[in-house]
This record gives sequence, C-alpha cells and structure tokens, in this order.
Amino acid sequence: MTDEPPLRRRAAQRRAGDEPHSLPAPASEPETVGPDPTPGGPVPLLAPRDGTPAPIETPAGLAELVSRFAGGTGPVAVDAERASGYRYSQRAYLVQLRRAGAGTVLIDPLPLGDLRTLDEAIADAEWVLHAASQDLACLADLGLRPRRLFDTELAARLAGFERVGLAALTEALLGFTLEKHHSAADWSSRPLPESWLTYAALDVEMLTDLRDALAVELERQGKEKWAAEEFAALVAWGSQPLRQRPDPWRRTSGIHRVRGARAQARVRSLWYARDEIASRRDSAPGRVLPDAAIIAAAEMDPKDERTLLMLPGFGGRSVRRLVRTWLEALADARQLPDDALPVSPTIDGPPPPHRWAERDPVAAARLARCREVVTRIAAGHTLPPENLITPDSVRRLAWIPPEEISPGTVAETLRGYGARSWQVGLISEELAVALAEPA
Repeated sequence: MTDEPPLRRRAAQRRAGDEPHSLPAPASEPETVGPDPTPGGPVPLLAPRDGTPAPIETPAGLAELVSRFAGGTGPVAVDAERASGYRYSQRAYLVQLRRAGAGTVLIDPLPLGDLRTLDEAIADAEWVLHAASQDLACLADLGLRPRRLFDTELAARLAGFERVGLAALTEALLGFTLEKHHSAADWSSRPLPESWLTYAALDVEMLTDLRDALAVELERQGKEKWAAEEFAALVAWGSQPLRQRPDPWRRTSGIHRVRGARAQARVRSLWYARDEIASRRDSAPGRVLPDAAIIAAAEMDPKDERTLLMLPGFGGRSVRRLVRTWLEALADARQLPDDALPVSPTIDGPPPPHRWAERDPVAAARLARCREVVTRIAAGHTLPPENLITPDSVRRLAWIPPEEISPGTVAETLRGYGARSWQVGLISEELAVALAEPA
C-alpha cells in the first residue's frame, strides 16, 4: 500500500472534524472505554454507538425492521455469522445489518427462515460486505441477494493493502481497533451471550465508513472501474446455484498418503458413513470422526474393534460408540469388486505444474515466462498476482495456447476463462509475447 500514513491522517482528521471535504462522519462517535493508549493512535471500539440491539426473532419484529430499512438511506452494511467447525450446514445463524437512518439490527433467522421481505426493502441499495464470497451463499438461502455490492476485502486487495482483514483495515483507515476473539464461536448456540452480540454488531458498525475510505483510495489509484467489474462478477457468481463438487471424499486431509485403489475405497466408504451421520446430526464432520482417523484406518484396514480403537483419532467416547459403523464401512470397501474401486479422476485442465518439466518442457518454459509477466505487472500496479489473473487461467493458457498467438487471441482465451476486461487489458499483450517461442 503506497499511501497508508496519509489515509491514517485523514481518518484522524475526520474524527477531529477538521477536514470539511472528507467522508461524512458518523452522527455520534462510537463508544469507547478507557483512554487512547497512545496519542493519535487507534481507538478501541468496544460497543456500538447506539448500544447492542437484541436479535429480531418474531414476524412482527421483522416487519418493523423492514419498514425501518426501507426508509433508510445509502448503502447497507451486511454480515452473517455461521457455525463452521460446529455444524454440518453452512447456514447463517445470525444476520447483521446497518444503514443510515435505520441503525443496526441483528436478526436471528432460525425462527424466521425467510427474509425475502427484507430483500425487497433494500433491493435498490448497494450492499457492503467484507469477504462477500464467504457470506453470499448463506444469505441467498435466506432470500437475501444483492443486486449491487461493495466488497471491502476485495477493494483492499485491489488497492494494494498487505493486511486485508476487517480489523486491520478498520484500524489502518479509520483509526479504530476491533476485537475478533469471537470469530470462531459456535453461533448456533442459544441464547447468544451479550458479548457475542456486541461483537456481531461491531462487524457492521464501521463497514460503510470503511467502504467510503476504500472508494477514495481506489479512485486515487485509478482502480475504481476495476473494482466495479470485480463486484459485478461477485454479484453474478452469488446468483448462481452452488455446484456440487464431484467425489468430495477426495478432499480428505492426508489422502495423498493413501496408496492404491482399495485403500482409497476405504477412505471413500468411511467418508460417506461419517457424512451421513454428520448430516443427520447437523454436526461438523470433523467432530464426528477426524480426517486423520479416516486416513489411519484406510492405511491399516483394521478388521476388529480392538485394532480399530488403537488407531489415532478413534479414542474419543463418541467415536467409540460408532465403532460398528466404522467397521462395517471398512468391510464394505473390502468386499467391493475390482471394477467398483475408485479410479483416477479425469483432470479438467493441465497437470500439476511440478510435472510439466518432465511431460512438456516447452510448456513448462512458457508457464515460467507467463508467470514472470503476471508477477511483474501485478507489482507495477500494487496488486496481488492472483487478483490480476487467476493462476488456473495462466496455467491453462500456457499448457494449450491459442493456435495463432496474438494479443487478440490471448484476450479471447482469457475471457473464456472468466477474466474481466480490466485484467485482459493489462496483460494480454505481454502474455502473447511470453507465449511465443523465444528467438
């Protein structure tokens, strides 16, 4: 980031009220406890400016907040809390919103289920989210789908910030520190503690102010149109139904150690046995049986209870209660005919890069040249290389380049991989040169 100190100064000036043309300050300062630890340093943000609201959990309460947000002005800050690591589903267990003229609300979606009336009330507003790709799916399940959005994490990446977490950005740009110690909490538990609700409300407290500060920085760097294209792509992506991943059991952590189709069949059988139990209980699969236990059993193929329970990961009481399930899953894999064993999946795209030098040295050299171009151009524009163009697009382009290499054919190929116009405009010409055989 090239101009962080001036941005910090602008944030301090905004708080002091001595920059008349800066972004509009909040109606009242956020509540803090204790003195500023260092003169001019960040201010701890410990409570929402309007206090911590009680979660809305009745149809009457929902109707009132819908009316309030319909009458609000400007963007709507939106966040959601899931219970990853605790629950099987990725549903939202709390939704937070804030809008000028409407204040902050917390919504408990469990007794309400459908929030389409709220979606209609804020359909014309720009939604402000941080790391939107993490929340769009669970919001869509509730009927909440943005038509326009601003992603503060993505904006910070485009602006060249090294630290793009919400707390880091709020401190760097606005001068307030946020506590993040409840980020991994079990948000499915009820009732939610007051400290958790305060944490959740603070996640949207400064989000619109952060959006405004980042918009100023993007405009200063001439990147506002880039961001607009990225945000539009996020909206389009969020409106699509989630695609089911083929063979999800292949993502078991440590599966690279499992050798042979029969052993892989044991991973598959144990994975689906665990998944059925986790789904029925609405519990995170890893809490039913750790991945490490699946891998250990697949490698050893234990045939009796005593041997199975000696393996790592099978010592817990809840795991031991399901010992017959695990043994039956292993027995099922043992009895499979050879033609029912897993086969290597068809790879849609180029092989892993570490195999290129052996399989196709010319393509490996092309990839190295293309990567150098991407790294150099990204650095010149203060961008992470992966935000300039996805690594997968570069690999595909280098593995099978267009028959006739030119900036136009490279641009067309990249667009086919989903690249945006601003990305194509920055790199297609130099990638065309990199793809050509060196003299």
